[in-house]
Amino acid sequence: MSSPQVPQTTELRRYGVVYFGNDWFAENRTSSHHIARRLSQLIPMLYVETPGIRAPQATPRDLRKLWRKLRGAFAPPHKVHDQLHVKTIPQIPFRRLPFVNTANRMLAEWLTRRELRALGITDVISWFVIPHPAALAKRLGERMTVYYCIDDYASYPGMDPRVIQELDDYLTRLADVVFVAPAALVEAKRAMNPNVHASPHGVDFDLFARASDPAVEPAAEARDIRRPVIGYFGTVGEWMDFDLVTFLARSRPEWTFLFVGFCATDVSPLRECPNIVLAGPRRYEELPQWARVFDAAIYPPRVNRQVKHSNPLKLREYLATGKPVVAMTTPETSRFSGVVTLADNPEAFLAALDGALANDTPADAKRRMDSVRGSSWDARFAETVAVVDRLLASRR
Repeated sequence: MSSPQVPQTTELRRYGVVYFGNDWFAENRTSSHHIARRLSQLIPMLYVETPGIRAPQATPRDLRKLWRKLRGAFAPPHKVHDQLHVKTIPQIPFRRLPFVNTANRMLAEWLTRRELRALGITDVISWFVIPHPAALAKRLGERMTVYYCIDDYASYPGMDPRVIQELDDYLTRLADVVFVAPAALVEAKRAMNPNVHASPHGVDFDLFARASDPAVEPAAEARDIRRPVIGYFGTVGEWMDFDLVTFLARSRPEWTFLFVGFCATDVSPLRECPNIVLAGPRRYEELPQWARVFDAAIYPPRVNRQVKHSNPLKLREYLATGKPVVAMTTPETSRFSGVVTLADNPEAFLAALDGALANDTPADAKRRMDSVRGSSWDARFAETVAVVDRLLASRR
């Protein structure tokens, strides 16, 4: 992958940043990673992984992850490059217990200050992409606090919605500037903080456009999959409408439904359909090779609070591939109604797929790609940095 383009800036380059995000080595690349990667090209960064937004389950994956995070808490930061170091600071997830929040804050503050000193980062900006370490905001001697909100965190499955919402609201009010990816959350956050900016997701356009390049070889494991292929990449989680997916698969047994991504919930209903292929998690950079075999891409969520308040990154990635896209109607997918075929029920979804396979043209593919061509992560990052830079300049 090519190096990100770093915008020119004056004020921001005077600082370092402590960036509170999710797992740096997670299977999915979220906006947290895209923004952090570019920011670390600009200024020194301590990227703090702070697990604990949901209680771990007694699954082999969660137990391995918990053990890895505990070991990481006592290890030196992982050096990704000269300006980016990743440190794990675990959080006790059982926040309703007495003293847990205080213990989390004290441990995290001590470890974060220690690592910032070790890296020589003295003039610091704190940047939060998750709400649960909110108690650290304004406690690290930072010049500015940024909250880059990418989701309605309290609506996640397995969350304590009251506690997470309180943390989210607290951070929204306390931050000097708030960026909000889901359009549905912007006004509510502006009621708490006047310095709120809508900041929808970007897309790695050049990467995903490779899915339409005839010179790019499909993933080896996908070459012999029976066509047509209805494709999906991303986490297979509780938010997905399995009833819809199995209806589609059973209605068109001659099609292959290919899901590329980590299965974060019980997927036994999908395994019961012989024409559903679960390929498992793949490296982010390999996704275009899998999408190379897609004849159409789908976004099949259950339309609940989490989905209504989401800003699905994969929608832009699908469009960048040029493939036809069929999605359930939500506030966010409706914004792409000119290039995404929308459906409100399983029957309409199936009919839309039939139409996509029968009627798609090269001109349609170009129109889809053009719709996100100017929405690169570099462009989105430049907009974000410009806002932060102006605010820093106003405080000198």
